[in-house]
Amino acid sequence: MPTPSTAQSLRTTPEGLLWEPSERWVRGRKGDVTVVDSRHPVLVWEPGVPVPLYAFPRAEVREDLLRPAKNPPVGTHTGSTVFYDLEVAGELLENAAWAFPADDLAGHIAFEWFQRTGRGLDHWYEEEEQIFVHPRDPHKRVDALPSSRHVVVEIGGRVVADTRRPVLLFETGLPTRYYLPREDVRLDLFRPSDRHTGCPYKGTAEYWSWHGEHGGSDVPPDVVWSYPEPLPAVGAIKGLLAFYDEVVDITVDGERLERPVTPFTRTPR
Repeated sequence: MPTPSTAQSLRTTPEGLLWEPSERWVRGRKGDVTVVDSRHPVLVWEPGVPVPLYAFPRAEVREDLLRPAKNPPVGTHTGSTVFYDLEVAGELLENAAWAFPADDLAGHIAFEWFQRTGRGLDHWYEEEEQIFVHPRDPHKRVDALPSSRHVVVEIGGRVVADTRRPVLLFETGLPTRYYLPREDVRLDLFRPSDRHTGCPYKGTAEYWSWHGEHGGSDVPPDVVWSYPEPLPAVGAIKGLLAFYDEVVDITVDGERLERPVTPFTRTPR
C-alpha cells in the first residue's frame, strides 16, 4: 500500500483511508448493463488492504439501480455506514455498493468486484482495456526481464526444473517469481488443474498440481502456474511456468533461496 510520502497526490482521511484522483475513464458493468461510467474516479486504499478500489461521483453512477441495503454488513469496509443493494434486470445483488462516511469522499459510491469478492459488478474497463479482480495500483511496478541465471527448482529433494533461460518477474510487494520454459520443467510430474485466476497486471492464469510419486507430500495444490495470453506489459512470460517460492525449494546461481513469507505461504489459493 502506498503511503503519503510516496506520492504528492495522495490524501489521508481521519478514518485512515488513502485516496487520490485518477484520470482514467472507468466503466463497470453487470452483464450487459453499464452501472458506472466515470471520467472522474478516485482510487481508495483501506487500512491494511494492499490493493486499491475505485469510488465514483454519484453523477457517474446509475443510482436508479441502487436500493438501501436490506441486510447491511458490519465491519466490511472502513467506516462504511451506508450500503446499497443493486437491482439489475430483475436480479438483486445485496451489498454491492457502499458510501464512505469520510468528508473527502462525500458524494462518491464504491462497488464490489465479482472476481474479487464473489458479488458486485462482473466486468470492468479502464479506457478500452478490460481489467480484473481490482484496479491497478499506479504506485506498483511489474517488470518481466529475460535472464541467463541458472535456476533449479526442487520438490521433496527432487529436481523438477532446471534452466538457464528464465524470465524474472519483479512485482512490488511480492517475492521475485521465476518463469521457466516448459521444456526445462518436468511437467509430467504435475497434473493440470481446473483453477483459473485473473490478475490486473498479468492476465488470466492456468494451474498444475504436484503428482510426483516421491516427496512433496506437503505441497499444496496449484503450485505451478502459467499465463498463456499475458497482458502486453509482461508479454515475456507468455506460456512460461512459475512455482510458488513459498512452498518449493529454488536455487539461483548456486544459492538456495529462503522461502519467503507471504499471504501464499500456507496455501497458494
